[in-house]
Amino acid sequence: MSEFISVDGVMEDPGGSEGSARGGWAFQFNRGDDGDKYKLDEVVSAEALLLGRKTYEGFAAAWPGRTDDMGFAEKLNSMPKFVVSKKLENPEWGNTTVLSGDALEQVADLKRQRNSVLVNGSCQLVRALVEADLVDELRLMVFPIVLGAGLRLFGDTPKVWPFRLLDMKAVGADGVLIVTYEPKRD
Repeated sequence: MSEFISVDGVMEDPGGSEGSARGGWAFQFNRGDDGDKYKLDEVVSAEALLLGRKTYEGFAAAWPGRTDDMGFAEKLNSMPKFVVSKKLENPEWGNTTVLSGDALEQVADLKRQRNSVLVNGSCQLVRALVEADLVDELRLMVFPIVLGAGLRLFGDTPKVWPFRLLDMKAVGADGVLIVTYEPKRD
């Protein structure tokens, strides 16, 4: 799981494409060359991309026509993509498979078939995967802003989910933090 998140846990509309009142907050900060390289390396090392429907629709509207010198867009557009949805029937973004039915079972199968499946955004999906113990690593790019409102990565939950810190570093001139955790499994 890889998420852009504010200090107060908001993950909603970091790029501003969703039109929320506080959207676009991630672009207020410089994550520097190290932050850009981190995101590129993350996508390049992934075998597949797993998204919830809303995040998929945003990505599918933005990425197919993009190019860049680093190869980020090419990798994102060419890699296998899986979207969890009961509503999406005919995905138009190339190399996309819709997972319907028992999504958690299908994601567990996908994990067994692929070494590295990357999830971006997709708040509902991330919550369900954490609760089903299907997350191997949680990567947070924490931006130095308190938004005060918006969809948070984790809301109230009936269970405690402990994680262990794997790595932490600051990137860019504005002190964006990249924090990596793994679930603490007894």
